[in-house]
Amino acid sequence: MSGPMLDGAKSPYQAAIAIATPADGRRAVAMLKARGVDFIKVQSFVPRAAYFAIADEAKKQGLSLEGHVPDAVRATEAVAAGQRTFEHLIGIFEASSPDEDKYVSGSIKSPGRLLATYAPAREAAIIKRLAAAHVWQCPTLYWERGQWLVDALDWRADSAGLPYAGRSWVTQRWPKSQQGIARSMDYEPLAVREKFVAHELAIVRKLHAAGVPFLAGTDAPAGVDLLPGVSLHQELQRFVAAGFTPLQALQTATLNPARFYKRSRDLGAVLPGRLADLLLLQANPLANIANTRRIAGVVADGRYFSRPALDSLQASLRQVAAGL
Repeated sequence: MSGPMLDGAKSPYQAAIAIATPADGRRAVAMLKARGVDFIKVQSFVPRAAYFAIADEAKKQGLSLEGHVPDAVRATEAVAAGQRTFEHLIGIFEASSPDEDKYVSGSIKSPGRLLATYAPAREAAIIKRLAAAHVWQCPTLYWERGQWLVDALDWRADSAGLPYAGRSWVTQRWPKSQQGIARSMDYEPLAVREKFVAHELAIVRKLHAAGVPFLAGTDAPAGVDLLPGVSLHQELQRFVAAGFTPLQALQTATLNPARFYKRSRDLGAVLPGRLADLLLLQANPLANIANTRRIAGVVADGRYFSRPALDSLQASLRQVAAGL
């Protein structure tokens, strides 16, 4: 657990700790260490000087630094500072453009601009740097697709997921979010944004080929038609679309987290004495990654849930969602 994430003084997140100066950053890290957090998470608006102070203090306190590459920091600088994860591929797009310094200085960036200035040699250089430093990536590909293509989402047709979305999400939150995000992107045609989503998959494919390690994550429920649970299955499908084998996609949610947490002796394998929750499937996910959703039973916290028991739980969840 990270505790509250660290963000700039004008963070849009009410729960974030506002950081304006290097001293603010050091105090926040020391306070979180005293509270027993496992790592420090940084957000996009952390000021440049404060970021390096946070990274230094986290190292002194024996805490790893994870999260976004802040807007005012280059990806190479985040690697050098010891940041252990990059979320959402932030920093890699910018590093792949000769305009990176402009972006760090505050220039507006957009999918179209990043595509127009894309430089393969620069991309290859940052990929090589990330692989050498073993910086983990959590690209949230399903969220990214929904973000950039939000005006094309027909979430009302999501018959499988919609019954589990809070009623207020369906009637108020998602329509409002869809319209708001779409307005913020009306400066670029949908076709350009579709090309950028394909570009993201290509970056993930190249990172994976270079040996950069990956973790599955979805940012749920921060998005439109992005639901806890089912979104993880959808994320695995996006990994396969990016060139992962089904087995490699599965490992981003099973074996790789065990390695990331340095808990391979306890987690990540089905063996006597290991800790594990299990999905029992009706079809082989190695043949089709979508088969992870064909669940026959679940073992969770040492209890077995049969298909009828799961059906009953899901019926209860639908009732809860209808009242939210």
